[in-house]
Amino acid sequence: MKNRHDAIHYCMQYNSVFEDQPFRDKNWTLIRHNENQKVFAWIFEKDSHIWINVKGEPALNHHLRQSYDSIVPAYHLNKEHWNSIILDGTIPEKEIHEMIKTSYHLTKERKTYE
Repeated sequence: MKNRHDAIHYCMQYNSVFEDQPFRDKNWTLIRHNENQKVFAWIFEKDSHIWINVKGEPALNHHLRQSYDSIVPAYHLNKEHWNSIILDGTIPEKEIHEMIKTSYHLTKERKTYE
């Protein structure tokens, strides 16, 4: 996964999701669930790289940040529950896919908290 198109294309392969650009700033592409409108991937450009914000379990988020320099506390989101993945070629694609999958499943539930 190297660019915005690749990131959006991968996320759109999940069931019952849609692409959204709710902000005037067209830099942000959000991938949401149809059923509950929750976002599971925030895709944007920052510092000449594409970034993807994804939700994860707090303990695993911390571990991933320790394992990869290009996984950092989420830009503009809750730092405990969300990570930013910087697509700079240093994170194995399998790891990126797993993080997106986790975010998809964590945001799919109809929870009224978080």
